[in-house]
Amino acid sequence: MTYGFTRTTRTARTTTFVPTECDGAACRHRDRDGRAREPAVVGSRLCPTCRLRLTHDLRRLPCLHDECGQLLTGVDRPRDRTSGGGTASGLPFNTAAAEARSGIVATLRSWGALVVQERGVGAPPDTPAEITDFLLRHSGWLLEHEAAGELSDEVARCARRAARVIDPTPRRRITVGRCVVPDCGGALTAAVAAGGSDAAVEVGCDAEPTHRWSGQEWLRRESRSGAERTEPAVRWMTARDIATLWGAAPGSVYRHASQARWRRRAVNGRTYYHEQDVRASLGARG
Repeated sequence: MTYGFTRTTRTARTTTFVPTECDGAACRHRDRDGRAREPAVVGSRLCPTCRLRLTHDLRRLPCLHDECGQLLTGVDRPRDRTSGGGTASGLPFNTAAAEARSGIVATLRSWGALVVQERGVGAPPDTPAEITDFLLRHSGWLLEHEAAGELSDEVARCARRAARVIDPTPRRRITVGRCVVPDCGGALTAAVAAGGSDAAVEVGCDAEPTHRWSGQEWLRRESRSGAERTEPAVRWMTARDIATLWGAAPGSVYRHASQARWRRRAVNGRTYYHEQDVRASLGARG
């Protein structure tokens, strides 16, 4: 099998030089923010965080490719309309989804071709899932390659682009406290898709990209971590926040608040409930 194109500029390799700084996607972002990059793992071009992020994003690409495929037709969003204001004849076509799919395929094929060319191995079947498995099998070699930073960056950009196409709605952000991972000094923020369910809630750390959970995963983990604290910090939550994080109907939240006499306070006309009271009533669901 012959892929569409190869990376002819990447045939030279350096095997004796081990960089002291990571060149992965997360560390490039840290560099742009004025923060120091993490040291690369010996025998690799990436730090542990960027290595984990690369494999995580690689595994996501086939699913993201399929999900974007489901949006190719039957979608009626402003960006899918023609410049004249009407829809195209026949079924609407989601250009953004098509471009995200094309980017995923091109990226996977390109890096697959690099491995085939430089390692002299047989090419995998030409599907996103098969090429991804192929790259993961050769991930140790790729992590040592001089272009490992580019691989990390390109895969991360593909994953972000596809995720934005699949879930383009603005995400409301809720500060939920310090990271629950031991010895991590980061802060956690819950990103909530407008009108979304718990599946649309993601809690992430601003210090480590790999410290990331769904709403229910975070509730379980934070509850275990909180049991070890002698003086847990007081946190106040709105009914909407509670409904989203616990996957409960808003009416159910107000009913529990009334029946269990949750402590509350009002700020600028909005009611906030004491988190410990909420957990006493709804903690089993988490």
